[in-house]
Parts: sequence; structure tokens; C-alpha cells
Amino acid sequence: MEDLGEIVGEFLMESHENLDQIDRDLVDLEQDPNSRDLISRIFRAIHTIKGTSGFLAFGRLETLAHAGESLLSKLRDGVMPVTPQTITTLLATIDGVRSLLAEIEANGNEGDVDVESIISAVHAQMQAPLAEEKASAEPSAEAAASNEPEVAPAPLDEQGSRPAPEPVEGQRRPLGEMLVESGAAQPSDVGSALQSQLEGDERKLGTILLEEGKAQPAAVTEALQQQAPKRSVADSAIRVDVDLLDNLMNMVGELVLARNQLVRGVMEVGDSGLVRSAQRLGMITSELQAGIMKTRMQPIDHIWSKLPRVIRDLSASLGKQVQLVMQGKETELDRSLLEAVKDPLTHLVRNAVDHGIEETERRVAAGKSPEGTLTLRAYHEGGHVAVEVADDGAGMDVDRIAQKAVEKGLIRADQVASMDKRDIMAMVFQPGFSTAAKVTNVSGRGVGMDVVKTNIERIGGAVSVDSTLGEGTVWRLNIPLTLAIIQALTVDCGDQRYVVPQVAVLELVFIDGQSTKIEYASGAPVYRLRGKLLPLVRLDGALGLEVGGDQGVYIMVLQADGRRFGLVVDRVLNTEEVVVKALNSRFKDIGLYAGATILGDGKVGLILDVSSLARRSHLAADSKESTVGTSRESKLATNGERLLVTAVGERRVAIPLDTVTRLEEFPRDRIEQAGSREVVQYRGQILPLVRLSHLLGAYTEELEGDTVSVVVYSEGGRSVALVVDRIVDIAENSTTARRDAEEDGLVGTAVIQQRVTELLDVRRAILAADPNFYQDSDDPMLVEA
Repeated sequence: MEDLGEIVGEFLMESHENLDQIDRDLVDLEQDPNSRDLISRIFRAIHTIKGTSGFLAFGRLETLAHAGESLLSKLRDGVMPVTPQTITTLLATIDGVRSLLAEIEANGNEGDVDVESIISAVHAQMQAPLAEEKASAEPSAEAAASNEPEVAPAPLDEQGSRPAPEPVEGQRRPLGEMLVESGAAQPSDVGSALQSQLEGDERKLGTILLEEGKAQPAAVTEALQQQAPKRSVADSAIRVDVDLLDNLMNMVGELVLARNQLVRGVMEVGDSGLVRSAQRLGMITSELQAGIMKTRMQPIDHIWSKLPRVIRDLSASLGKQVQLVMQGKETELDRSLLEAVKDPLTHLVRNAVDHGIEETERRVAAGKSPEGTLTLRAYHEGGHVAVEVADDGAGMDVDRIAQKAVEKGLIRADQVASMDKRDIMAMVFQPGFSTAAKVTNVSGRGVGMDVVKTNIERIGGAVSVDSTLGEGTVWRLNIPLTLAIIQALTVDCGDQRYVVPQVAVLELVFIDGQSTKIEYASGAPVYRLRGKLLPLVRLDGALGLEVGGDQGVYIMVLQADGRRFGLVVDRVLNTEEVVVKALNSRFKDIGLYAGATILGDGKVGLILDVSSLARRSHLAADSKESTVGTSRESKLATNGERLLVTAVGERRVAIPLDTVTRLEEFPRDRIEQAGSREVVQYRGQILPLVRLSHLLGAYTEELEGDTVSVVVYSEGGRSVALVVDRIVDIAENSTTARRDAEEDGLVGTAVIQQRVTELLDVRRAILAADPNFYQDSDDPMLVEA
């Protein structure tokens, strides 16, 4: 079936199924000639074959099916009675259709199958007098037309008009002949083996050659595979009820739980024989589980394929130009989840075309391309499938959303200042919420987004939105890969046990408090992972438990929403397959759990939702991780970016956390002068320094104390240090930055934690410390000390 087009392959499979049903119905019709239901069902089936064959340009097949349809039409209308001779003629027609299908499958075309004689017999049957005595002359012509077909479906190898696609055993090429032809065995050796069989040796020919060392196993295996009959399309696949697959999946889930408990018990006993048996059981269970899950997986393109037409019609009716881009359409998802996602996804697409992408005139006036772009993107992330609907349209106004939310009584006016962008934009999922300027037949009635959220959460998923005014909007669906079984790590936090999906775990780090330790920047825990600051989340703190110490704990480095962070837990126990059980609404409302499972010791473990943990701890950022040196341009801090807030005199200056390699405190007496620059010996290098107070013109009295606080940035083996008065906090920018800073060294301002904060031009600061930082030429400032 791989060599056939997908449409042709499905047509062949469905046609074979229809023909088998027609055969059974014709035999039943002969016993009950007055059954209108049987005649109608046969007519519909042959009509379907005729219509599709015409669409696929199989003209002879269409003609033959049309002839059979015409005869059935006379039976259905009562013009002709159903007689044994009529049934025989129809069966001959069905055999002819089957022969054509076999030829199409084998060669890709209709070949030279004789259909004219069958069509002539059908026409003769329709024109024959109704008298029974006239009908007796038909069998010989009928037999000639169909090579004497039987009432039951004739085996394909007995049709004289085409080669048999499934030869019987006697028609297979001899194994010895195939081995000699390929050079894998000598004729004398094959002859000797055949002589042994004649003398009573009951072994197979291949077995004799292998055991006597006259042929290689690979050659014999290949010959046997070539000798085996090729499956037809009709036999290559079967249709299975989805409920049956659901039952099988549930049983496999229970088997996995039983396997986990058995393995745990066997390991405690320690018997080597039982251990081997348990390992074998585990391998078989895993293979069975993978096979059952694979039967339910389908590419997301099954639901995406209908969207180009939706977008075309909708954009035409709205007078817009929209280009559709699809990425990751081969991403597979459980069939039941695909069905649940179809309607929410369609609604998001329609909403994006209607409200997201502007009219052509507005786009041109805004300096955009006249044609808008709608991007569908699917990819695997953190045990989920992420599906994004992104447009490059007008974006959503956060202030307007907040105003509408206040007007509708969803939030109080005094709450807006303390809410971050994500919380405000989440208001669009509230029932009845809409910012549409006018009601259309597509959207704007205040219904839909809340339904999207409800439907996605019903299957254990989540939906979020991010938007930048004037640039576009991204709707993101997080959908579980399957509702059944996942690989997971079990961890301890306090006296409770939790489960983390293994696909979200990048690595594990043990913190002993001496060689490795957790540090704090203004109260926020961080860890230096290969020279970069990794923000941390304490699981006990996130769950509202008593916060423990920092020694003898583990950091699980996780990936969520495009950003890495560390999850601090007390212990990491083991890896095992767990069966995902759905949570009731009370647990879902908490927002930290993706499900529950029964562990190998029989206890219940809650499955952590990694993305929710990141969002709750304000760690998920929308901007891509970037370095200053890569772009060689400073970027304006955007809403949602994590910033390191510092104090320079009376001014607050924010530095993107992505550009912070380390935070250090240097003794004042270690700072030396090299020409006009200040330097410090640091990790085998001479590290250039720049005081932000001098760069920004905020010359203040030098603070008292024996040390100075610095922010170290490193790239490509080079480092610089930015000297600040003190580190204030790590915060998330909750407002869009303004490009209104005119001073050298700044790129704008933003309101952070209810205070106006200046945004540092990091590139400018680095060049002030080391003008040759981005050049490949040797710099005396970087000579090893």
C-alpha cells in the first residue's frame, strides 16, 4: 500500500469491504427477493464505487459499476423481479469489479481485464423477457462473460483475466531455485538437500542448508520473505471500533500498574530467577503498551487538512488576504484527543482571521505586508503536544482588556496595577467577555473562548494567549500526548510523593551545600549551572508546605514554555511508567497537577504540571533566550521578560536576566587601574570593569563597605563586569517598555513593581568596559594573568 497514493489506497480498502458486504447481501437477497432494504443497500454500495472510480479516472471500472447500478435500479424500481439468474449476473459483475481492483493494486492501472463481456451479459439480462423460460438461455452466456464465477466471491487466482496477486502454495517459486539464482547457495548443495528430503529427511530445505553450513541465515530469511505471498490492500488493514481500543488501553494500564507492583516486590525478595522473569514481563508489557498506543495515534494533519478551506472562504468573505503556514503537521496525537481539539482549534483559527489579522488597508498603513500570515504550529514539549495558532495581526490591547474586565465586574480597578500581563490577558477566557468593536457572524458575541478553555481542560490540557500590540497574537494549546501511560520520575517533597513527566526533565543536580550550593539574589533562589544563572522553584514552597533546607536536595532542571528552570525537591526516587488518571474539578482548579497515578507501592501520586509550576512562579517568559553578542544589538525589554533590578545611586536600572552570567562581590582593594580603565583579576583573567554610575552620569558618593557588587557577563571566553551600588530584586516586567530614554546607555523605561525603572543598554555598557569585546582581534585586556 506504500506505493499507492493515499486516496487510491483508501478507495481500494473501502471498495473491498463494500464488495464483501455486497456478496453477502446478494446471497441474502436471493433468499428474500422482496427485501427493499437489501436492494437499497447494495445499490448504495455499488453507487459509491462508481462515483469514486470516476473521480479517480478509472474509466473501465466506472463503466462496469454503472452497468451493475443500472440493473439494480430496475430491481429497486420493481421493473424487474429478483431471480436466481439476476443474482448470478450481479455476482459476475462484482467479480469483475474485484478483478479490476486487484489489477489497480498490482500495477496502478486497470490493465486488460475483460469487462465488455460482463457488461454485455448485464445488458442482456435487463432486456430479457420476464418469462422464466427465456431466462434459461442466459447461463452459458453468463458463464462465458465471467469465466463461470461462483455465487461466493471467486478467489483472485481463479480469474482468467488477470494474474493472481495471492498465489497458492504450489505456485510459489521454489526456495532452492531462489537461493541458487541469487548466488546464496550452490546448485549441487541444493540438489543434495533435495535428495535428502526424498530419502525421508523431514527437515525443510532451508533448515538443511543452514545446519550443514551451505547457506547464510540472512540469505535464507530474505528468500523466504520474497517467497511469502504479498498481502492485498484489503488484507493489510482492518477497521476496529474505537471503544475496543479504549478497553484495550485501560487493560494495558492496569497491567502496567500490576507489573510495577510485581517488580517492586520481586526486587525486595532478591531471587535472581524471579528478577529475570519480572524483567521479561516488563519488556513484554512495554512492547504491548507501545503497540496499543500506536493504534490510536494519528497525525494532527487529519484535523488541519480542513482548515485551508475554512481560512480561504472566511478571508474572502471578510475581504482580507491571509496566507496559511503549517508546521509540524506530522505530529501525532491520540485519536480521541484529536476529536476533542478539532472544534476549539477551528474556533481559534476563525477568530484569528476575523479579529487578529487586519484589513489590507490597515496593514499597509501600519507598514506591514498586505497579506497576513496565520501560522499553525505543533510540536512535542514536556509530555504534551503544543499547538499554536499565531497571527501577525493587530495584537490585543492589555489596557483595553483590563478596562473591559473592570466594567464587567470581573476584577476591581485597584487590582489592575498588581496584575501581570498573563493574568490580565487570561480575562478573555471568562464567559461573556469580548472586546470586539462589532458583532459579526464569526465572533464577537462573547461566546467561544470560555468554551475553548472548558473543552481543552476537560481532556487535561491548558490554553493560554500571548499578544503584542501591533505585532500579533499567539494562542497556545497544551494537549496531553495521550490519556494513558507516560514515563515519569517519582520525587519526594516533605512526606509526600509526586510524579514529574520525564520528557520535561533535562538533567538532575545534587546539592550537597559545599561543592554545590543554592545562592540567593535578593531572596530569589538561583543556581549557577555551567556559568549561567538558573532560576529555581522550591516545590515545597509552591505547594504551600514548610520550606526545608538547601543541603542534601536535588535540582531537577526542567523545560517549560520555552524556558529552563530548576525544581528543588528533597529526593529523586526512580523512573517508572505510570498510568495517568484524570483528576476531578477540585484538583484541576488548583492548577498545579496534570493528573494522578497509582505507584508501584500502591500509593497515590499526584502528577505535577510543569508549565503551571513555571507560570505560578513567574518563570515562563515569552521572549526567546538570546545573548547580546549574537545579535550585537540591545533589545528593548518586553512585557513578561525576567529582569535583574539594580540600584545606581537613587536610580533603579534593570538588566535582562538572560544577559547575567554571574553575580559577584569583589573586595574593593582588588580593583586595580590599567591605563584609563579599572580591572580586577578574576578566574585567571584580567576582567575589565565599568561603573554604571559613571556610564549613566549618576556620579554619587562611593558607598561604604569593603566590597562592591558586580554583574558579570561572559561570551566566547571573554567577560566584563558591570559595577552597581546594590542588587535590588529579580522581577518580571509587567508593562510594555517605552523608548523614551535619551541618555546614552539606556534603551527605555518601564514600570516595574510600581516604580519607574530604566532599562540598561547592555551592549553599550559592555563596549564601555571593553571596546574590543565583539572583535576577533587579540585584546591585551584578556591576556591571562
